[in-house]
Amino acid sequence: MMLRQILSKLPRKSSKTDSAESARPESPVTQQISNGSSAGLGKSSNGPKRTSVVFPASVVAGIEPLVPFKDVPNAEKMNLFVSKVSLCCVTFDFSDSSKNTLEKDVKRQTLLELVDFVAAGSMRFSEPAILAMCRMCAVNLFRVFPPNYRSNSSSIGENDENDDPMFDPAWPHLQIVYDLLLRFINSTCLDAKVAKKYIDHSFILRLLDLFDTEDPRERECLKTILHRVYGKFMVHRPFIRKSLSNIFYRFVFETEKHNGIAELLEIFGSIISGFAMPLKEEHKIFLWRVLIPLHKPKSVGVYFQQLSYCVIQFIEKEPRLASMVMKGILKYWPITNSQKEVMFLGELEEILEAISMVEFQKIMVPLFWRIGCCINSFHFQVPTTLLSFSLVYWFFFL
Repeated sequence: MMLRQILSKLPRKSSKTDSAESARPESPVTQQISNGSSAGLGKSSNGPKRTSVVFPASVVAGIEPLVPFKDVPNAEKMNLFVSKVSLCCVTFDFSDSSKNTLEKDVKRQTLLELVDFVAAGSMRFSEPAILAMCRMCAVNLFRVFPPNYRSNSSSIGENDENDDPMFDPAWPHLQIVYDLLLRFINSTCLDAKVAKKYIDHSFILRLLDLFDTEDPRERECLKTILHRVYGKFMVHRPFIRKSLSNIFYRFVFETEKHNGIAELLEIFGSIISGFAMPLKEEHKIFLWRVLIPLHKPKSVGVYFQQLSYCVIQFIEKEPRLASMVMKGILKYWPITNSQKEVMFLGELEEILEAISMVEFQKIMVPLFWRIGCCINSFHFQVPTTLLSFSLVYWFFFL
């Protein structure tokens, strides 16, 4: 019976392939006939397209995804939204720009139409619409990076900023999906109590995995989205903090390879600024076990600005932590790396500006010893930088 239905559509579809408007019959996403497969829209010109099932056929039955939102009554707009989102679950190979050009354009226009609809905020999203949206984002965004991403990230060092990043050829398409997801999460029409069932721990973990992309544009989008998720879904906040800690642990103690440490620290800097006083023990443990050891990797220069900001945020929240932080920095002091020494001296200067005399007395002996070593350093850059800092004048004042 299914085969008969497919064959019955062949003549009607093949006779209407000479215009963009004729693509309407070739949008069999509305029929949802195949489970778990993904294929190009180009194959649907000779029969129903095979794509991932997002919803049972009855949910979007009779709703043509290429119909504009303005052409359907309000009662049908959410079903049309689901149908359009389902259409966008088809993925393409963007490494070859000559393949499926018409189909890629249809999907792109549909995504742009969805962005406008979500931005308009005209009606509350139903639960099937939330599920469809999350699944579409998962299909398009969650992916395993090719091997060259991993091999390139293994060479990250102090001069990593001079290396050319690898840009994803699918970015013009992915950018629209990210924009759609961001607007969807920010929308006042999204009920967080319902959405948290689908933007769940698994979804968040997959989102965090994407931070290892070498494309800085994607990491920037991810940073904004994760920040919005943290702000909107309060129930997920402890899990997000724990997951971020695990990424940092693996980076420091196992791999020392990750492209998104700077962006993740930037997110955590915003999280720290929202901590209530007095600080919970969980947060102090994060400072000692995560942020301080992050001074150790050779590639610390890539994310040092964000790391230093997080550390200073903790000290501003609770000045009594200054001596503990100072001890940790002295523990990981880069004896043979003059560039890192210069960075560490700058961080020490910031800490000393906020430290109390009581806390300073706890670490003054090892600190003076380290400063003496820096003054006698064989590399001219270290003593020169030290003398240019107000750090020296601070000591004279004492």
